[in-house]
Amino acid sequence: MRVPLAWQAGPYGRGSCAAALYLASTLSLAALSVPLLYLVLRAAGIGPLALVEVVASAQGLRVLANSLLLAAGVALVSLLIALPMAILTARTDLPWRRFWTILGVLPLAVPSYVGSFAIIAAFAPRGSYLQVLLEPFGVEELPSIIGWPGAIAGIALFTYPYLLLTLRSGLFGINPATEEAARSLGLRRRDTILRVLLPQLRPALAAGMLLVALYSLRDLGTPALMRVDTFTRVIYLQYTLSFDRNRAAALAIMLAVTVMILLWVESRTRTRAAYWSRRGTARPQPVLRLGAWKWPSVLFCAAVASLTLALPIGVSLLWFTRGVRTGALGPLHWARTLEVTVNSLSLSGLTALAVVLFALPVAILAARAPGKLTASVERFAYVAFGLPGIVVALALVFASAQFLPVLYQTQVLLLFACFVLFFPQGLGAIRATLLQLNPQLEESAASLGYGPWRTFGSVTLPLAAPGLVTGALLVFLTAMKELPATLLLAPTGYDTLATRVWKATEDVYFAEAAVYSLAIVVVCAGLILAVIRRGGAAIPVDDVPQ
Repeated sequence: MRVPLAWQAGPYGRGSCAAALYLASTLSLAALSVPLLYLVLRAAGIGPLALVEVVASAQGLRVLANSLLLAAGVALVSLLIALPMAILTARTDLPWRRFWTILGVLPLAVPSYVGSFAIIAAFAPRGSYLQVLLEPFGVEELPSIIGWPGAIAGIALFTYPYLLLTLRSGLFGINPATEEAARSLGLRRRDTILRVLLPQLRPALAAGMLLVALYSLRDLGTPALMRVDTFTRVIYLQYTLSFDRNRAAALAIMLAVTVMILLWVESRTRTRAAYWSRRGTARPQPVLRLGAWKWPSVLFCAAVASLTLALPIGVSLLWFTRGVRTGALGPLHWARTLEVTVNSLSLSGLTALAVVLFALPVAILAARAPGKLTASVERFAYVAFGLPGIVVALALVFASAQFLPVLYQTQVLLLFACFVLFFPQGLGAIRATLLQLNPQLEESAASLGYGPWRTFGSVTLPLAAPGLVTGALLVFLTAMKELPATLLLAPTGYDTLATRVWKATEDVYFAEAAVYSLAIVVVCAGLILAVIRRGGAAIPVDDVPQ
């Protein structure tokens, strides 16, 4: 649905405020285009014939098929988890709804590679905790979890909250009058859900599944642990072991094209959100009575929480207690943990602040004065999000070495990489909030003599605050867990919690890895709970029907 022309000529379509918005959007576009420009230059270095040879090679086609299968599998499993949980916690009389909602969001605090370590420790064919427990019953070897089952589970179990959050927001944004009209026309509850509720959730489904699929395409830790040759793993090996950067760049271009195709498919299934979907008198959402399904639904929520929270935290605590008992964790280790935690907090906080500051102008233009510039920024943002962190990092290494050598091996370059990687998370949350706001509020402020800047400070900014909190939270949580870009760009001696987990696990120091893993979980979970306690819109757990 197109934005009416009258809205496009609103307070942000002209004057100095518009100039500032367009300037900020142009700077964002320039930043987001750096990785793709780098790939084009690298691909040009091998020539068109060699590029086609790489793309059409058996390895290239196999990696493409593996990556698409992984993205599809992760998106499907995430949907099977997130959709029932969203409906149960938002629209039913499920017991302890607030409790299950919080547990459903907390897996965002667990890095997928930490979860994958826990899955391997718990379910590996030999020597795992489950296999040891089953030995008295004659089970000597479990089916192998390494490969596709482990890769899909290792990503989906810890990324489904992205889809859960978008679905819950979509459910609360649906006008209950549509369901009431369907029931009055004789539709049964099941038909109302399938023919009325789910079609209205299509934008939320498309946006959430896109985020999950893109995350799976750019994840490095889980495919490496589960030995699945996806784009990220093969590109990483090409860069670090084979030192064939041109071939790796060709594979990365294949990945970028794949992301563009996914974006096109998502745009075909998405309809522009409009504020009038909830116009009229606000009424409570209808409550679906579970009846005999009440306790099976509780068991489903408990099973999800056990796999996504109890399992990784329990395995990390076991490693931690063993380290304490054997004396592997000394005083120097605790001082190092504090230093690394401060590094992670500062990097994640600065990334969230930078993303919100630059995503807000783009979101305002996209919602109030859409044009080619904002559309280009959005496309470049999602393509950059789909690229593996190591590709973005090497693009910045190349750019800094050629044009700004003073930035090479600095925290500024690392911050810039995180900004490029996580910009779409902030942009999507802020834009979704602005699209649900009635633009006539801003028009009314302008008609009362408010200038664009005063309208922004008095009307738009306060109303967009929930989206700002959501975007900042998502960016902070993701930046805390970023691994490949930090491994490559971090200055000498500068570590984050994520890199310390990876290095400790590679060196088989499981007790040390457990400390850093628990630190990530504690920090991220504490932030999520703090936002919930303050009633933040990023995790709407209080607007559940009673």
